[in-house]
Amino acid sequence: MAESAVAFLLEKLGNLVIQEASIFGQVEVQVRLLCNELQWMHLFLREAGATRTYNNRLRLWMNQIRDAAYDAEDVIDEFMFKVERHRRRRLDILKLLKLLPTWVSFADKLPFAHELDARISDINVIIEKILSNKGRYGVENPAASDASNNASTVEERRERRAPIVIEEEDVVGMTDEVEAVKTGLIGGAEQREVVAILGMGGLGKTTLAKKVYNDPDVKQRFGCHAWVYVSQKYKMRELLLEVIRLVKPLVDAERSRMSVMAEEELGRKLSHYLKKKKKYLIVLDDIWSFEIWRVLSSYFPESGKRSRVLITTRNREIALHARAWRLELNHLNQQESWELFLRKTFQVRRSTEGVCPEELRNLGWNIASRCRGLPLAIVVLGGLLSRKEKTRSSWERVLQGIEWHLDQGPESCLGILALSYNDLPYYLKSCFLYCCIFPKDHKIKARNLINLWVAEGFIETRGKQTMEDIAQDYLEELIHIGMIQVARRKSDGAVKSCYIHHLLRDLATSEAQDSNFFEVYENIDFTSPISIRRLTIHQNHNISQNLRTSRLRSLICSSTYIEQKTFTSLLELKLLTVLDLPRPNEEDHHFTTLPEEIGDLCHLKYLCLQGWKIRSTLPLSIGRLVNLQTLDLQHSEIKSIPSTIWKLHQLRHLYGSPNMIVSETMMHRCLTDSHSGVVDKQTDLQTLYLRSGSWLQNGRLQKLIQLRKLKLYGWFNNFSELYPPNLMNLELKNTRLSEDPMVILGWLPNLRVLKLMSFAYVGKDLVLPSGGFLKLEQLKLDWLHPLEKLKVRIGAMPGLRILQINKCCKLKRLPDGLLRLKNLQRLELNNMVRELIEDLGTKEGEGWDRIRFISLIDQDLDH
Repeated sequence: MAESAVAFLLEKLGNLVIQEASIFGQVEVQVRLLCNELQWMHLFLREAGATRTYNNRLRLWMNQIRDAAYDAEDVIDEFMFKVERHRRRRLDILKLLKLLPTWVSFADKLPFAHELDARISDINVIIEKILSNKGRYGVENPAASDASNNASTVEERRERRAPIVIEEEDVVGMTDEVEAVKTGLIGGAEQREVVAILGMGGLGKTTLAKKVYNDPDVKQRFGCHAWVYVSQKYKMRELLLEVIRLVKPLVDAERSRMSVMAEEELGRKLSHYLKKKKKYLIVLDDIWSFEIWRVLSSYFPESGKRSRVLITTRNREIALHARAWRLELNHLNQQESWELFLRKTFQVRRSTEGVCPEELRNLGWNIASRCRGLPLAIVVLGGLLSRKEKTRSSWERVLQGIEWHLDQGPESCLGILALSYNDLPYYLKSCFLYCCIFPKDHKIKARNLINLWVAEGFIETRGKQTMEDIAQDYLEELIHIGMIQVARRKSDGAVKSCYIHHLLRDLATSEAQDSNFFEVYENIDFTSPISIRRLTIHQNHNISQNLRTSRLRSLICSSTYIEQKTFTSLLELKLLTVLDLPRPNEEDHHFTTLPEEIGDLCHLKYLCLQGWKIRSTLPLSIGRLVNLQTLDLQHSEIKSIPSTIWKLHQLRHLYGSPNMIVSETMMHRCLTDSHSGVVDKQTDLQTLYLRSGSWLQNGRLQKLIQLRKLKLYGWFNNFSELYPPNLMNLELKNTRLSEDPMVILGWLPNLRVLKLMSFAYVGKDLVLPSGGFLKLEQLKLDWLHPLEKLKVRIGAMPGLRILQINKCCKLKRLPDGLLRLKNLQRLELNNMVRELIEDLGTKEGEGWDRIRFISLIDQDLDH
């Protein structure tokens, strides 16, 4: 990871020169020397990245460069922290004396500049010695051909990359297995039965199960579907909640009630609901222990409706205990391996006849055979070769690498997978390793992952694209080459959640520990000096006080709660960039307030306090986090946030809760204080979840040209104010609009997702205007109780693919305009009155036959 550390440091030095131009002259010589050396090192490291695994001297040399870059980064950030702290103290004194505020003068900065100059000079001496050691100890340069391959640009890689291939289409040699599993699900006895797919990791159990689960014949046979990834570290309540969420749409009130239910009560709810269904199909992917099956299966009713449960597992005993019909996967034979290899290497979906040049056939056959029939290894190696030139020399180097790993013993599969990792460009290596910060078998939310990548500085600028769009490209590229798997996609095809295969995770964890990329709390020896950059905590711990003396940059807690005393001590980590502390629902642990010292973390870019029980306002000092990009307060009990939040002009994502308000008194002060910000100054803001208030007045949202996603909670009276020009996703909840909002919303040029939830609109008629909503793909109407008529005018919503209507109790007919929605793929009707369902069933014509075919109906209402 040396190349990433150097690249990030170069960017930071550039920012230092721009932001602190007044002191640049004092340190110019040392900074320029450092920049010059770093630029040369960065070029060399990009070329050396793919070869360092096989060269111990090169590995050591690169690690020393990385450590020197880390030291330089610490020096710069400590300097910036001291300058900011001095500026704030000066302002406090001036305010106390009732003098006009002023900036920190050059004279104030001079002592810090001298210190910075001296410390950078020391680092330059260290780097010069490291560079001289390269020649002294015979550290070799990488091969030029490898260098040219690794130095290819993002654009070149994207051009070589074919469209993402659907994972199920890579099933090779499993035709009989697919049909066998389908027969097990569709045929058989009337009572509930279990079908099990067995096999070691990497054989394609999940891929086969997805292929069957998404088969149209299977989908049609079952009125209720759910796919749940179980994993080795499961929590039964979370599994039950996930199954319930998938088989029964929940409104907010139901979701809140269930979040505090005991496991047994949740199980009874699930069982009661499944008994009402005609047929259900539930997939439990990657079950590790019999105990999981024993508990979960007790809530799957044994109804005589041909319901089925499909499980994937490595443990034969689980299948035996479940009395399942079993299918055991074997390794691919040589011909099947070759077929899969060709599909992934040459990015073809169907016939592979003639795609491989004759001069590469023998080489390719040997490469495929070295994978020993393991599909995961073939897919990853195919992804590697798809990015390389189709030449003998290029493929011979890959084969040599494979043979080197095969000589190392039983762990050779891990080494083969490492070939693809080593071939990644440096900017993707950091992103891939970062996925292992999360617990094993954890489903990673793509939104959180992308925001974290941006905060960590992994994303390189590219033209006018936003950092988030570039990060999305990075994620798709890692998926494309098989390094990351998709768990779930959104309705628009974007990744919603993802995960990393356990074999690839083992590889990434080993590389991350070797390169000091991050450390797991449970593995730290606190009796030794702590030099970690990123720390992840997976279990409940009393966090050691020794962390206060470290130069920690990122702290991510996945499954723990933090006491207020411990949290206060964490605020002494002045170089923190990422603080991710989502809190579980621990009713016994409440913060009374968030400490004012949170505002001292001037380098903080990502702050997540999701679910915290802080029943007060955020401190005013939150407005001092001038580098903050993401603030996530969802599902917390924070009552209000101060208007100083609008001072954070680098803020990109603000996730609030429905009951959270911007303090009105503070807002008034904000509007009258020229030194404070207002919402329309947030020109980088892309995501905003917040309760309505006076901050919406005077058309301020119209100036947020980067705003993509907006969630508004609570009543407001002037809907015409809402005109963010590039808005793509809008959700209104409990806004109680009396006038039809579609008249305005229909003309938002980029709107793709619209959700009107829980009395967002209280009128009787909702009209989708002619020629409106040209890019809309998903429309959801939920709990609009007064709604009696829905009208779709000619030319409205031509691209709509998903229409969801839930608990609109007075809506008794579907509009004829639905017949004109030729791109409609799914119509969900949940908890609707019987008259509407009967009306849909009696409508005649081919158009209505198609509507009925794509309809998913869940009827709980009796009236």
